[in-house]
Amino acid sequence: MRLTAELAKLDLITHLDRGALATYCGAYALWAEAMVQIQKYGSMVKSPTGYPMQSPYLSIANRQAELMMRVASEFGFTPASRSRISVPPPDQLPLLDLTDEYEGEPEDGG
Repeated sequence: MRLTAELAKLDLITHLDRGALATYCGAYALWAEAMVQIQKYGSMVKSPTGYPMQSPYLSIANRQAELMMRVASEFGFTPASRSRISVPPPDQLPLLDLTDEYEGEPEDGG
């Protein structure tokens, strides 16, 4: 995934972040699907009785956009949140290197 590669380059993601990142990805997928439907049918549709009403996809898109923005600010995906994140210098190694955990064969002893 493109996001994880960028976050890993900046040393801003660990395996502990999987849930939050999965939440962002799920919200993005639902938002994108809702936006396709809004573009196809419009933001206003006719109710079963013939009256104009807001498309149900619009509320889905709005809710997922809110969720995406909340998670995005946690990861520094927005300009404002990025300005608050301090990235360690490239020559400074992280205290724990978790990059190859869960990749390949399980480690012995546990």
